[in-house]
Amino acid sequence: MERLTRRAVLAGAGASVLLTAACGNGVGSNGAQQIDARVEATKSFLFQRYPGTRDLASRATGVLYMPLITEAGFFVGGAYGRGALQIRDVTVDYYSSTKASYGLQIGAQQYAHALFFMTDGALAEFRASSGWAASADLKYATPEQGASIGKQTTEIDPVVALVFGQQGLIAGATLAGVKYTRIIP
Repeated sequence: MERLTRRAVLAGAGASVLLTAACGNGVGSNGAQQIDARVEATKSFLFQRYPGTRDLASRATGVLYMPLITEAGFFVGGAYGRGALQIRDVTVDYYSSTKASYGLQIGAQQYAHALFFMTDGALAEFRASSGWAASADLKYATPEQGASIGKQTTEIDPVVALVFGQQGLIAGATLAGVKYTRIIP
């Protein structure tokens, strides 16, 4: 029997992770209706569970709702999800979110997140880009903080990110970047 190399094992693990990450997110199914339904359910959950986020959304220029992100990793990891950008509660574009990571990690999880664009400039930059990568400019907050994110914070931080609804277990530290790309579902 042939001996497996470390590179072959990592490549196989990476392919498995990406397939796993894609499974629960409707990859290949082009359903704007499915994305819209998931976005509305996500908004309802977010606003009911964390009432302060409703005010944050009303002050935002636009909000990108990513209702279902599936992430898995075994040293090499990946995540995928689809969502919608809303301006004044109207969907204007659809986006996919992809993430690749490498590092000490094992497990899988699903979660939702929302990006609140607090300035016209931040929203315009996001919409004009061919692929926007989340970076250190983001202000991360927990949903519980949604009520206490004050005016000064949202004026200083042009994009506020909330991650919520986590299910599953993934452990470890990774170097990862999330990229958002406009899609036509």
